[in-house]
Amino acid sequence: MYVLSASLVIAAPLILILSCAEERVSHVTMSGAETEVQRDSRMQWWREGRFGMFVHWGLYSGLAGTWKDKPVGTRGGMEWIQQRVRADTWEYAHEAVPLFRPKEDFARQWARLARQAGCRYVVFTTKHHDGFCLFKSGHTTYDAHDLIGRDLCREIVDAVRSEGLKVGFYHSVIDWHHPQYDYLKADQLPHPLKGRPSPNGPRNHDVYIDYLHHQARELFSNYGPVDVIWWDYSKKGNEGSFWRADELMATARSLQPAIISNNRLYHIPHIEKDDSVDRLKTWKPEQGDFTTPEQTIPSTGIPGVDWEVCMTMNTTWGYSDHDNAWKSPETLIRNLVDIVSKGGNYLLNIGPKGDGSIPQQSIESMRAIGRWMAVNGEAIYGTTASPFERPAWGRYTSKNGKIYAHVFEWPENGVLELPVNKLDITRAYFLADNNRTSLNTERRPGILAIEVPPQAPDNIVSVIVIEHR
Repeated sequence: MYVLSASLVIAAPLILILSCAEERVSHVTMSGAETEVQRDSRMQWWREGRFGMFVHWGLYSGLAGTWKDKPVGTRGGMEWIQQRVRADTWEYAHEAVPLFRPKEDFARQWARLARQAGCRYVVFTTKHHDGFCLFKSGHTTYDAHDLIGRDLCREIVDAVRSEGLKVGFYHSVIDWHHPQYDYLKADQLPHPLKGRPSPNGPRNHDVYIDYLHHQARELFSNYGPVDVIWWDYSKKGNEGSFWRADELMATARSLQPAIISNNRLYHIPHIEKDDSVDRLKTWKPEQGDFTTPEQTIPSTGIPGVDWEVCMTMNTTWGYSDHDNAWKSPETLIRNLVDIVSKGGNYLLNIGPKGDGSIPQQSIESMRAIGRWMAVNGEAIYGTTASPFERPAWGRYTSKNGKIYAHVFEWPENGVLELPVNKLDITRAYFLADNNRTSLNTERRPGILAIEVPPQAPDNIVSVIVIEHR
């Protein structure tokens, strides 16, 4: 193990080889190639779930965006506070550890809120870039079990499963604490000591990579079924083989055959301003099951590409006392609809405080989403991308002989027009109407005109169901 004194004893890793796949073969399992049908079966729950809760929580949460009584900033990721103030790992731990004191019932509160919001899965940080582990590890004492006497990963996993939700592990391959993480070699990635010499002399990158692999094996072995592994992150020059990524993926697949993985072990492409569609265009199935546009919604989906937008409620992933740029519930709900209409998933972040409590603004927004989902979830879960061009008034989703018209801007003339072409329409009604009362419709050249009342049933997003044969 390695400890705060930086003593190190790490056993040799078990080597597993992951082969490359050809054409319709997407991934490799330990028993051989995975067919497209097998992959579709493995991905089914994730594709149908559409909405997940992301949680960034660790030592940085107690600091709350403040370093030695001074705010570090009002915007941006406070989970990076160690790097932003350029603190070495010992100074950071000295300041942060005393402020990280989780309440006993924090995990139940998280899981309950996720279920109430309509999430189908929860992804949480097992270890962020600062290297502190929420799980009990036999390879370090820089973990919750050794510092506060609790396996927080176990508490979270058990709580999430008790609410009937899928479990995902975020795990950083970057590590600002490990004394052998060679930040001079990892020169494309952030580090608090970047530009300074290593305080403990030359570092052995291979020793750190062995440590990374040992901890991955602990996560995949000690917590029951793991539904998602959310790696973070690589850049060109420090990707793929830099982490022995094929071995990590093979270990994950051997210990968790049904696991779904993102592609950040291998590649994060440059994001064009205001559009993250490049992440979809450069996705390769042999490098992960889905790709991860961050903080931006692609202008369009791409058939055959699985993707998930991860996004904050304000501007920071980790909790900050100083960031009040909260997105409104209207924005969050419309983001969800927009993403799903293009064939993607929405992974919406909460950043709990050092005691594990969730900021009230996040609670209120998640509950607002939950109220909308309780009425309109049918138009989100299990749906596919819009069959039509995006309308000026809203978005479409589709499922099982139904088109769902998500109306953002209510028509002033009382008529909603849909380009249904040659679809055989049987009826249209508001999803919020329990009686399913049919709306008056009229076929016009190339469109279906639906008469609607003067006021929208929902001021955020009203959903009209158009059934067809």
